[in-house]
Amino acid sequence: MQTTLFVSILVSAYSHAEQILSLVTKSGAKGDLIVDQGNAISLKARDGQLEEHKVTSSRIFGLRVIKDDKVGTAYSEAADSDSLSSLVDQALTNASYAAPEVHEKILANDAQLSTNDEIFCPNETATTDDRIQLALELERELASRDKVKNVPYNGVQDGTGERHVFSTAGLHASTRSHSCSAFAYALIEEDDKNAMEGSGQVARLFSDLDRTSLIDKVYQDSIDMLNGEPVASAHYDVIFDKEMQVSLFSVFAVMFSGKSAKDGINPMRDKTGELIADPRLTLLDRPDNVHGFGYSLFDDEGTPSASTELIKAGKLKSLIHNSMTASYFKTQSTGHAKRGPRSALGVGLHQLEIAAGDAEDKKLHGGEYLMLTDLTGMHSGANAISGEFSFGASGYLCENGERFQSVRNVTVAGNFYQMLQNINMIGNRQHWNWQRSALMPSIRFSDVAISG
Repeated sequence: MQTTLFVSILVSAYSHAEQILSLVTKSGAKGDLIVDQGNAISLKARDGQLEEHKVTSSRIFGLRVIKDDKVGTAYSEAADSDSLSSLVDQALTNASYAAPEVHEKILANDAQLSTNDEIFCPNETATTDDRIQLALELERELASRDKVKNVPYNGVQDGTGERHVFSTAGLHASTRSHSCSAFAYALIEEDDKNAMEGSGQVARLFSDLDRTSLIDKVYQDSIDMLNGEPVASAHYDVIFDKEMQVSLFSVFAVMFSGKSAKDGINPMRDKTGELIADPRLTLLDRPDNVHGFGYSLFDDEGTPSASTELIKAGKLKSLIHNSMTASYFKTQSTGHAKRGPRSALGVGLHQLEIAAGDAEDKKLHGGEYLMLTDLTGMHSGANAISGEFSFGASGYLCENGERFQSVRNVTVAGNFYQMLQNINMIGNRQHWNWQRSALMPSIRFSDVAISG
């Protein structure tokens, strides 16, 4: 049944793309088309009952046209013939008012690419009732624990999405993926104190979610944070937990952007080959790692994706490029074009990976250090150009790997680009974050400013 439905959807995507791109060609323009479609279910429980049960289905067409070196984009959520004709007309009109951009082209790429459904879209046997029971269980089990006031945020989500990229040059690149996830937050209260912590899991198949470990983690983290208090203002050795470390690197990902370099707002624009980090740090973008949910066979221009070294032994190795920024800098695309149906062409990372270091856990967690498990204000409190940041933070003072004091209401501040040069140790074991979007070992940073 699933296969039959996919074939039907694929035929429909082909038919719509043929109509749109034929009109683009007749206008004397070139173009490419993104078709995103999918279906999803979202569940939430409250007070032992199912509070939310949403089933959604979506399809959107995103067209980019280039005529006389001018670029125009438009999108449509309607698939009737008149709407698709209007989509083309709107994109051409928008292009006519645009300034010329000689470096942006529709690639002469007629490749036929598709991902492996057996890996990324396996057949799911779980039923809607199974998912509902998990949502109810998350809320019920957490709510029954000692000191839990309520479970204000919880959810079970399941969805299948697919993307098709077509072009007037004959390109057709398609990918389809399935994922399911669960998350929960527990609010703990005792006397006049309270704390709320949460976590989540994601998997290709519902059966791979480990509800017991999720419930236990959420509860224990909330309990541990109940007696949190500020620490003395000082400089500490700091380890960001795997979630916050990924978030920190993501906030400052502009340092690798060829688009930001072209626009003059990338501080690393002219530092390729220079030492910008501790020599023990090697950072890659790994779209080819099939175990992550950032896997990508191709980018949004249909250029094949491949592993890209960003930092090697502390030296800036490469910026990431789409075809436009590659043309501007007279280099090759790295397969990092990013474009949604509603957006213009940009660049973006797929799946970050930091190479394992040589520090065993006993050494990495030796002595006293501060483990930060939550950062707030990560976008408003960061200047990606200068590297300066100031975030609200919470976590734990630890000694020899053991938590001995929960920490709340502190501020961590500094300069991210300087922190990369102040690495104390890099762990020898890599960990996925719960969204499985990045694979990194723990990094211990020296001399990080904490204000209590």
